Amino acid sequence: MAFMSSSISFCTMALLLLPALCASDDRLAPGKSLSPGTTIISDGSDFALGFFSPSNSTPEKLYLGIWYNNIPGLTVVWVANRETSAISTSSPSLVMTNTSHLVLSDVNGRVLWTTNTTTVGSSSSRSPRSNTTAGSVAVLMNTGNLILRSPSGMVLWQSFEHPTDTILPGMKIWRSHKTNEGNRLVSWKGPDDPSSGTFSLGWETDQFIQAFIRNGSLPEWRASVWTGFTVSSQYFQVNTNIVVYTAYVDTVDEMSASYTLSDGAPPVRSVMRYSGRVEVSVWNRDSSEWVMLVASPDYECSRYGYCGPSGYCDYTDATPTCKCLDGFEPVDKEEWSNARFSRGCQRKEALRCGDGFLVLPDMKVPDKFVRIGRKTLEECAAECNANCSCVAYAYATLNGSTTNSDGTRCLVWIGDHQLVDTQKMLGVLPYNTAGADSQETLYLRVAGLSGKRTKANAFRSAGRKRNAGNHKKLTHRGLTTSEELLEENTTHDFELPFLNFQDIFVATNNFSNTFMIGQGGFGKVYKVTLEGGQEVAIKRLSRDSDQGMQEFRNEVVLIAKLQHRNLVRLLGCCVEGDERLLIYEYLPNKSLDAVIFNDKRNTTPEWSIRFKIIKGVARGLLYLHHDSRLTIVHRDLKASNVLLDAEMRPKIADFGMARIFGDNQENANTRRVVGTYGYMAPEYAMGGIFSAKSDVYSFGVLLLEVVSGIKISSVDRIPNYPNLIVYAWNLWKEGKARDLVDKCIFKNCLLDEASLCIHMGLLCVQEKPEDRPFMSSVVFNLENGCTTLPEPNHPAYFAQRNSGMEQMREDIMNSKNTMTLTVIEGR
Repeated sequence: MAFMSSSISFCTMALLLLPALCASDDRLAPGKSLSPGTTIISDGSDFALGFFSPSNSTPEKLYLGIWYNNIPGLTVVWVANRETSAISTSSPSLVMTNTSHLVLSDVNGRVLWTTNTTTVGSSSSRSPRSNTTAGSVAVLMNTGNLILRSPSGMVLWQSFEHPTDTILPGMKIWRSHKTNEGNRLVSWKGPDDPSSGTFSLGWETDQFIQAFIRNGSLPEWRASVWTGFTVSSQYFQVNTNIVVYTAYVDTVDEMSASYTLSDGAPPVRSVMRYSGRVEVSVWNRDSSEWVMLVASPDYECSRYGYCGPSGYCDYTDATPTCKCLDGFEPVDKEEWSNARFSRGCQRKEALRCGDGFLVLPDMKVPDKFVRIGRKTLEECAAECNANCSCVAYAYATLNGSTTNSDGTRCLVWIGDHQLVDTQKMLGVLPYNTAGADSQETLYLRVAGLSGKRTKANAFRSAGRKRNAGNHKKLTHRGLTTSEELLEENTTHDFELPFLNFQDIFVATNNFSNTFMIGQGGFGKVYKVTLEGGQEVAIKRLSRDSDQGMQEFRNEVVLIAKLQHRNLVRLLGCCVEGDERLLIYEYLPNKSLDAVIFNDKRNTTPEWSIRFKIIKGVARGLLYLHHDSRLTIVHRDLKASNVLLDAEMRPKIADFGMARIFGDNQENANTRRVVGTYGYMAPEYAMGGIFSAKSDVYSFGVLLLEVVSGIKISSVDRIPNYPNLIVYAWNLWKEGKARDLVDKCIFKNCLLDEASLCIHMGLLCVQEKPEDRPFMSSVVFNLENGCTTLPEPNHPAYFAQRNSGMEQMREDIMNSKNTMTLTVIEGR
């Protein structure tokens, strides 16, 4: 050890005689030195590395640091020698030794700071450091990362692995599961003192993954317990639109988090302040100042344990304040009324072993939990229910984790004194909101609740017996019909109930296949019977479904506001952790594509039923476009999104892709094209332009399908034609349009009605949107049997059949969900 120290000092003294660095360089190589007054500037000129003095001390204290180069003032993001300052009179300099160390020392040979490139990193991303050779170089990247590279390009050391008080985009905060080592943000001691302060921020994994701000060893603030989400985002508007994306990675070796910014975003930094707060700030280019976006802790009651045992910070109030959990009251009501909350709350009534659990959604669950290994929500609940000392439990699936073989996480709390640092979060869906992904349901044991009773809901976990046909009958106090469901008190500013995942979980017998009635790229559908005989369909979106939270929220918001006999009725929804479920009225005759395109052609519906379906879909679209209180463009109308009730009445479903139009708005443009190949209008598929006429095009395709019994994408029944539209157009030109009618129904078909539908279908799929009729005209002509329709122009297919369309079709057909396109960028 002594020999190594002497060697470094000798090398340092020798290299001090080397020439100083030119100010325009972005790197430091053997043979150069960095001294006060010179800087290394990153290649894009965003960051600088050099010496700075944070105070007016005499003699002047100097630190080696990295700061923003193009921002006025001095905003330091990293400090090398924060524990050992240099003195300006000692002529400090930074050099690289012939063993590829960066060494900061003064004229007397005193080493102030050095890298260590021979240490094996504890993180999986940190490869062992072998002996290096001459020729290494230190480069300041335009991200603010100082990287030490070997001649072969191997990263030997980087400042991003050794943060001080600031996180920059691309920098990771990590902790090892195996050794409990990791990095932390550590505050400055004061505004002019970069040495390590008392406050720090980092991951902790003793019981399970969560982040803490600590004042020394004492907790100052705690983030939500990780629920398995892998990416969260937050949208801001300062002088430009900014989206901050935070990625969470949990591997066998470590837990880490890092953030990135949307394209064109100004500089954003996250700093552990000496005051004890983590602040995220953005550079406002208009006002030339740093603007704080968010901070933690942001309110007094969000500080760790501020509300005392069994108290919680309620963020649903205009000003967050402390409250007692359900079934509790303040220990000292006088102190509580004077805003002194440290003693917390106590139970109003003592617990008994048989007491049940109250469902508390949108919670930041307490600290001081115990993690137990259970694979299902039901087992987690049973574990707590069987222990009379267990006062609460919480459950989550861990999509982003590879460390847990069953991908689940069950937490339990033993004793009321453990219910510390709890919050009631804002009741919003985790869509474009940072941290909302951390909200989860806390199941709290409350005196007076019997068995496993939970908050009043459309589903009750008490109903555990099967009825005929392998469908569970669910009980609900006073609730037996969907009409009553719609009258339930609602939350989240939506006009329908949010339901409890546990009750749905139990009602479907852990989503057993015996309850499943359908599935697709979106997930699976289950049938459940409410008490009183009301049947409902539960759509559970799969975790890898292209229907994400935006589509889920869109459907909940839109369909809850729409009421029409030809639109499917949404009765409720559920959002817990990464679970997203929609509860619809049950429609026994499945979807239109299952009926029209079934393999048993002798069971296909007759013409009168088909014509009834056509007119019903048309009326539903007319309502969306013209008659509802919102003007809606569906954007994904197709046979599989038309459901049929017991009387074969059609109901348009799946509003995840729908968009609201203004009263005077004719069209809109999007860079995210969604829909299904064959049903999408060409101006939408190729240019991202959509309007009510886009839906008219889709309706025209659907109309031709119903008349012919041929899918738009099928070619087996129409040899020598690329699709149904081309086939129909050629028959029309040849005067043989009636040959398009499905042979299975031809004998009993009213050919005048069928001809009208073919004519109308071809008018709807014309190339130019302005040539297509409005749905009001479509409905009028279908209802009145009009025979004076204009001649259709050629369909859009001929104008748009090019390599771009063919490539798009190939991309779609090879995608994960072979039916619905959700990621094509419009040109």
